Amino acid sequence: MRILLVEDAASIRKPVVRALKASGFAVDSTGDGVEGWQMAQDHDYDVIILDIMLPGMDGLEILRRLRTSGNETPVLFLTAKDAIEDRVAGLRLGADDYLTKSFAVEELLARVDALGRRKYAKRSPLLVAGDLELDQAAKKVRRAGRELNLTPQLFSLLEYLLLRKGHVVSRTEIEEHIYDELASPMSNVVDTAVCALRRAIALSDESEPIIHTRRGMGYVIPESP
Repeated sequence: MRILLVEDAASIRKPVVRALKASGFAVDSTGDGVEGWQMAQDHDYDVIILDIMLPGMDGLEILRRLRTSGNETPVLFLTAKDAIEDRVAGLRLGADDYLTKSFAVEELLARVDALGRRKYAKRSPLLVAGDLELDQAAKKVRRAGRELNLTPQLFSLLEYLLLRKGHVVSRTEIEEHIYDELASPMSNVVDTAVCALRRAIALSDESEPIIHTRRGMGYVIPESP
């Protein structure tokens, strides 16, 4: 999943970015409200994390503009412990959740996971394709009952393809949701990652393929692989 974090306090922004990336998320971040609003317009994020007090444009105004423009990306607000009015205002404007500072990073990661699943209308944290299962909550992947060890990036790639199961996902879409920055047009970073993922989820050379290539279009995990 691709996350936008808009938080002006570097003491919060930097460790949160590190934690999100360590968990396999692609992250864009800024400490400026105007830049955050522009980034939210220019890219398709899975979750937006917003501080309320921001230079240039506050988080409530960013949220108001998002919802007025029809952007329904899940938003997690970061607020001060005593900012009850801000929390109420944010929820009324369409925020999906909030955390009060200082928060535990583990709780933030859990809430981001939950909001990301909500975007794709997935109530269960278990994603299945044939004999392969991905548990979003436990961050585990099993095939035929055997647990597989995936890097955070490969886990995120598999999760994204499973969330789009039955739909062809283009290389550009994968780049936007899995990587922090788009690769160059001539880069084969996505093809290389998909190749590595196929090897990681194959129990043997005879394993039924889970990920299929649609030449000139992208990749797909069929409804019935």
